[in-house]
Amino acid sequence: MDLKEIQNLIKFVAKSGASEVKLEMNDVKITIRTGSESETTIVQQVPMQAAPVMQQHMPAHQAVAPAAESPAAPAATEDSKYITIKSPIIGTFYRKPSPDKPVFVEVGTDIKEGDVLCVIEAMKLFNEIESEISGKIVKVLVDDASPVEFDQPLFLVDPS
Repeated sequence: MDLKEIQNLIKFVAKSGASEVKLEMNDVKITIRTGSESETTIVQQVPMQAAPVMQQHMPAHQAVAPAAESPAAPAATEDSKYITIKSPIIGTFYRKPSPDKPVFVEVGTDIKEGDVLCVIEAMKLFNEIESEISGKIVKVLVDDASPVEFDQPLFLVDPS
């Protein structure tokens, strides 16, 4: 397992919302834990004969992880002035009412209470997600036709 595969695994676990994942392969054991502040920690335990191979990957990963965390910290403080609209259900997120129609909202769209922001399909039912606040869409946090979890952030809204 190379560094890129490990990084992809970390991203997948972070998006899935799992708090801990353990992976054991022939000569590698990996535990990925996500904390309450979206921090991801990797612990690798490797038998002695495989250690020299893994040591080549470890310094590169350690250099990548802090760099990935530092830009996230300022972004989190900038986003704190915005209101996050979260998914009320588990399902598939859609930005359009149907494939041939325009999206409900774009970045920069002014919204008011009751405006439909997206549709989430669950169990073959399409549930319109309405805004509970007024403001302006600052960021769309989920790609179209992506699976979403309960309470997963969907949009950032500037209430001013």
